[in-house]
Amino acid sequence: MGQTTSGESLSSGAVMNPATDFQDKKNDGVTWWCRLLVKTVCVVAGFVAMLTGFFRLLTFTPMCLVAGIYLMLLGFIEIVLEAPCCCQFLDFIQPVSRFSESRSYWEKALVYTLPPVLAPLMCFSTTTMCGAALLMASGVIYGMIALGRKADRDTMLSRARSEQDVEMKATLVTNDTSSTLVP
Repeated sequence: MGQTTSGESLSSGAVMNPATDFQDKKNDGVTWWCRLLVKTVCVVAGFVAMLTGFFRLLTFTPMCLVAGIYLMLLGFIEIVLEAPCCCQFLDFIQPVSRFSESRSYWEKALVYTLPPVLAPLMCFSTTTMCGAALLMASGVIYGMIALGRKADRDTMLSRARSEQDVEMKATLVTNDTSSTLVP
């Protein structure tokens, strides 16, 4: 390990600059508090899903038992992907965390939204609906972040007035002339 002039450590010859690396990695227009809020929602949803999955284990129906185990597994996976500090005792957490951090927001939205749909289909009850709904809500929040910010008013007005939408104008012109021909 070598040292650079500014004090950062070097590993395997790579030059690291934390300020620019953080800016390059996080230059996606999402504020720090929004990232923190999403991670908090995901962790809370994971814990609630594991808790509701545990309550679903107290049943005599085999499909409800499977749904409870499935909810507990989905909750654990979401906690591992979003808050690896909660599972530091597991050896495989750091590579999984790095993999999760390199995923885009829409990929996380798909991973967090689609799998929980299966739990209520296996056993429709209040506990499975609550656990699955919170997991899906965290995916929906990631989906909203992936869509991005809404444009400002001036940009939306200029796009609405632009001449680029020829099909819309042709339909409007056709409708306008047809209405004048009818007595």
